[in-house]
Parts: sequence; C-alpha cells; structure tokens
Amino acid sequence: MISAGLEPRPGILLTLFNTNYWGRSVSFQAVSRWLRGEAIPEQDKLLVLAETLNIEPEVLRFGTAVRQSVKRREKRWDEGVGYLERETFDAFLQLPATQRKIIREVILTFAKANEVQDAPAKK
Repeated sequence: MISAGLEPRPGILLTLFNTNYWGRSVSFQAVSRWLRGEAIPEQDKLLVLAETLNIEPEVLRFGTAVRQSVKRREKRWDEGVGYLERETFDAFLQLPATQRKIIREVILTFAKANEVQDAPAKK
C-alpha cells in the first residue's frame, strides 16, 4: 500500500477494494487479516487487489523474491540460448508428445553422463 502511495490502514484498503471488486464486499476484519499477514485473499480477490495497488499478483502473493527469480531465469535463457537452440526448441515443440518424451529422455541421459564426467575424482 505504501508503494502505491496509500497509508496501510484497513479502512482505506477496504473502501478501495470494495469499490473495484465486482463480487460480494469483503469485511473490515478480512482486510485487516490480509494486512497483518494472517490470511491470503482468494485468487479473484488477489487479482483485483493487485490491479488496485498496481503490483503483479505473484509479487503480492509471494513477495519480490519471485520477481527476482523469474528475471534471473529469463536472463539465463536470453543469454544462453542462441538461434540454433531456439530453432531446435521450436522443432521439438512441434513433435508429438511421444516423440518429445523420447528426446527428453535422451537429453537427460546425456546431461547425467556429462555430470559424471565433470565430477572431480575423489581420492
């Protein structure tokens, strides 16, 4: 609420939320529990709450660590995947499920074999 420029008080959130929510109004107690972290809004309410506060629903639900984790994964894909890999992924996704399963098993087998080769020898 502070990031949205609002004072973190249940009455303020209650009015703002109920104005934007299409369903049955929520109670002051429910909003108070949300703010104290004692309850999590149901998905439909969470979506409205996120839109009202101008924040992504997953960040509202799980915190900023989720956003950072997603960005790290996206960066890894953006930096580590070139044209040839993307072309291969596209071809893979066009295969029937049974063939994708076989290809996945082959790749995982190679990955495991590579882990064994890269592991330092124990003395």
